[in-house]
Amino acid sequence: MAAQGLQLGRLRLGVNIDHVATIRNARGGEHPDPVRAARIAADAGADGITAHLREDRRHIADEDITRLIEEIDLPLNLEMAATEEMLEIALRHKPNACCIVPEHREERTTEGGLDAASQHNHLAPYVSDLKEAGIRVSLFIEAHPVQIAVAKALRVDIVEFHTGSYADATHAGDEALREKEFARLVDAGRAAHEAGLEVHYGHGLTFDTVSPIAAIPQAMELNIGHFIIGEAIFIGLEAAILRMRDLMDEART
Repeated sequence: MAAQGLQLGRLRLGVNIDHVATIRNARGGEHPDPVRAARIAADAGADGITAHLREDRRHIADEDITRLIEEIDLPLNLEMAATEEMLEIALRHKPNACCIVPEHREERTTEGGLDAASQHNHLAPYVSDLKEAGIRVSLFIEAHPVQIAVAKALRVDIVEFHTGSYADATHAGDEALREKEFARLVDAGRAAHEAGLEVHYGHGLTFDTVSPIAAIPQAMELNIGHFIIGEAIFIGLEAAILRMRDLMDEART
């Protein structure tokens, strides 16, 4: 049910194309092309493209970012660590948004949200420089009141809440944990919205887990990648995106 006074508008879908590049890089060469995947996503109704340029370049490469900016007529959400190298790249390309994420070399994928509370002083100049360049700034954080308060203090535009624990509990069949994690995400969406922050969600979402998240009234965008790219092996990329889009739209009604 929608929160009082909050209208459920169309929920945006950002398609993360990182793992198209992961497959390409496993063998080398140019195939499959993540920019081609971005074009298909655009044609299938995606509202934006997300790409994480990691320090070790394990999937998306610098040339991919250049081509996405030049060739794709959709907003680019550049996921990045708060480093001088990534700041320079972001300021050079000026994507629509930059989402600051935690990054560790040994992790397979982003593990949990950014601890903005302990990194406030480190993050502040990066947020300031990006905003001064006209780039919208997002923090990928856990659904916790302290992290929301720090995001507000940093004057970011967006918070993206980590949905991995909710998704994992759902797939494990742990209903009690699922309900607990989902309640945290709902409460965080409400608190962030009241703090004047735009609310996004992402990580680990699938056909089976997306609908409850999509129905959260404050949600304005979901960023989904790994599942869509994996499902594309079986049903095709366009079909996977269209199915995800349908589930999101149904949840909003």
